[in-house]
Amino acid sequence: MFDQASLLDCCSSPDFEIVRGDARDERLVREGLKGADYILPLACLTGAPLCDRRPLEAQGVIKDAVETILRFRSKEQRLIYPATNSGYGVGEKGRHCTEKTPMRPVSLYGTLKYAAEEMILSAGNAISFRLATAFGVSPRMRLDLLVNDFTYRAVNDRFIVLFEAGFKRNFIHVRDIAGAFLHGMKNFGKMKDQVYNLGLSEANLSKLELCRAIKKRVPDFYFSEATIGKDPDKRDYIVSNAKLEKTGFKPAVSLDKGIAELVKGFTIIKRNQYSNV
Repeated sequence: MFDQASLLDCCSSPDFEIVRGDARDERLVREGLKGADYILPLACLTGAPLCDRRPLEAQGVIKDAVETILRFRSKEQRLIYPATNSGYGVGEKGRHCTEKTPMRPVSLYGTLKYAAEEMILSAGNAISFRLATAFGVSPRMRLDLLVNDFTYRAVNDRFIVLFEAGFKRNFIHVRDIAGAFLHGMKNFGKMKDQVYNLGLSEANLSKLELCRAIKKRVPDFYFSEATIGKDPDKRDYIVSNAKLEKTGFKPAVSLDKGIAELVKGFTIIKRNQYSNV
């Protein structure tokens, strides 16, 4: 669906093998699973707008492809799944969502990811990370994510109008997401068959608070709250990441550090290369 070259730097590794194909191809998946110690199902149509636009593909890639993996993997193969905390939907004001909080997804994307997580946990020998909204520079970054999007606008447009500026979300740097997967592999025995929120505990921020954080790095960035109009994305919640932190995982990249690298990155890349909407 999108032109990709994000794995080019891996080609120098003798242990890196590329299999070009579709995650919904049962024969390909069955062959690919052979000999694997860990399975990380990363194939996804990510985000509510994209899933709403392509609902059948979303069902096939997010849910059906996971069913295929579970059908063909051996019981000894360990699985680590990137779920989403989008499933919390609209949380209670002032109360952190924990892993025991009922899931109330408000989008097809959140519903499918939660369904896949349920299947994986029922199958066992697995870990599920409920990812916060990602941010930061990466080989194939997305500019339709909140921190990346707002920072891009700050650097290039110098202003933004906020709809429902008080809506809150939790955030996590993309390198810390990768770090959490490695942490899960190293500590799989004590972490398996459980779900963990994965986000920055100090980054439960509203859109307005996020803009203030960006302004510290882009002083001539101006923002205002719209008096009319609504945001179609109704997610509004804060998240506790204490359960994962108790296993010894600590994110390495703060929100401010991530914003600083984005400001640099946006002098290089063009927006139309990196949007999923």
